[in-house]
Amino acid sequence: MTFSIVARCAQTGQFGVAISSSSPAVAARCAFARAGTGAVATQNVTNPALGPAVLDLLSQGQDAEQAVTDAIAKEAFADYRQLLAVDIQGHSFVHSGANALGIWTSARGTDCAAGGNLLANDTVPQALIDAFIAAQGALGDRLIVAMQAGLAAGGEAGPVHSAGLLIVDKQAWPYAELRCDWTEGCPIAAIATAWDVYKPQAEAYVIRALNPTDAPSYGVPGDE
Repeated sequence: MTFSIVARCAQTGQFGVAISSSSPAVAARCAFARAGTGAVATQNVTNPALGPAVLDLLSQGQDAEQAVTDAIAKEAFADYRQLLAVDIQGHSFVHSGANALGIWTSARGTDCAAGGNLLANDTVPQALIDAFIAAQGALGDRLIVAMQAGLAAGGEAGPVHSAGLLIVDKQAWPYAELRCDWTEGCPIAAIATAWDVYKPQAEAYVIRALNPTDAPSYGVPGDE
């Protein structure tokens, strides 16, 4: 019921997660990232606690494989969980339990990992990885391209209804956190549109937080 990608930008050090599902509000439960640490997607029969658990282990110096392995070792229902992580070195690792739903598989590349369950076919995660590696531009651009490629490769076995894009940079808060929690249309298209709007303003929102006197105006009422 879900396909996703976790990734690191080697140029900027940003981390990101892009995810889509037939379930509502998938990004609220499944996408996690921490500046200077890594990115995690926890999915299938989801335990959201696994996201922060893996990030905590990564922050202690473990690599992606160690962190995922240790977190899953403490998980009572590991066979039902699918867990993806990428670390500060760009190493990635994926756990998929034997009770993952439907057609499930994963793929990994430098600075990225992708996985899914209840997929239309077993080529979808590799399509995400290939598209991400080949894409140019900002991390958000590359994650959107990857999700579009996954959808074009078949995506889920049924229609997807929610999607999310989470990016962290240098601050404790998200650089971008865009969600479509439910639509009868295409949630990935909705996230792509939101990113096109948000991307030109993303740096300005950081400036507004750090030093409002340097922040540009966007011409909205009261924003002089």
